[in-house]
Amino acid sequence: MMYDQTRAQQPSDQPPRHPEHRSAAPDAFLPSDERDAVLQRLRQAINTFADTPLQALEEAEGAFDDAAAHLANALAERRRALHESWQDRDPETQAEELRIALRQYREITQRLLRT
Repeated sequence: MMYDQTRAQQPSDQPPRHPEHRSAAPDAFLPSDERDAVLQRLRQAINTFADTPLQALEEAEGAFDDAAAHLANALAERRRALHESWQDRDPETQAEELRIALRQYREITQRLLRT
């Protein structure tokens, strides 16, 4: 199978040509329990700001730091798994498998840049 540059450059907002390879919605970068814990800390900071503004800011900063750390870990794991999906493959690896890996890199990168 030959490399299809047109398909590799297909914008992620267009319907996929092979829906069996894509989920309906992108996976969240953070598990819901981690995301909920960070959001709870942020809500707490917002709700206590009027009474204790400095403590609220420290709590918000901590929530931000936690979110950034969780996100960095999640992205590192996603990168590792994606890299393993194509690295050290047989040179005869199907072009379709490589194209799917390229699409996943593109989608993750675009999601990061939109955020």
